Amino acid sequence: MFGFLKKRRLPAGQRPNLATDERVVAWAGTTGDNVVVATNLGLWLPGAGERLGWHELHKATWSGRQLALVAAREVPVEGADYAVMEDLPPLVLTLLDPDRVPEQVRVRVNKSIAHTSHHPLAESAGVRVVGRRVPGADGLRWTVRYDEGIDAASPEVARQTAELVAWARSGAGPTP
Repeated sequence: MFGFLKKRRLPAGQRPNLATDERVVAWAGTTGDNVVVATNLGLWLPGAGERLGWHELHKATWSGRQLALVAAREVPVEGADYAVMEDLPPLVLTLLDPDRVPEQVRVRVNKSIAHTSHHPLAESAGVRVVGRRVPGADGLRWTVRYDEGIDAASPEVARQTAELVAWARSGAGPTP
């Protein structure tokens, strides 16, 4: 048969432990005989042993050879009905044969964003309010990310943030 019509197959030894409803949509070899695997639920990073959900990726850029990812983690906040996120250090992966991985990362991260808006809280800094779709979960997961210089522990910042999240939830905010 025609060689160019052959579907690339992920080597069995590189296949992550997928959830029941999870399927591979793309994969790429990285350095050191590792792979990065994109699924309908998220991105399996080389050697991580767990999936990074599309809703956990704050930023992804593709340079033509390197995929730079910035994931975010939740900062514990008592009593809030939203999650405060902070960026993790960037991770840069060199993709030896990128195939459709960069495209899948871009499309799926963008699709996870239902709402995003930035609001000033101080003269030169503010907060980004984001409503994200999470695979397998109903509704949106509401998160905020403060700009540098904002005191997230301030009661006034917490009050303003709660109002902004409520405003966004009401559907008053713009959607991408």
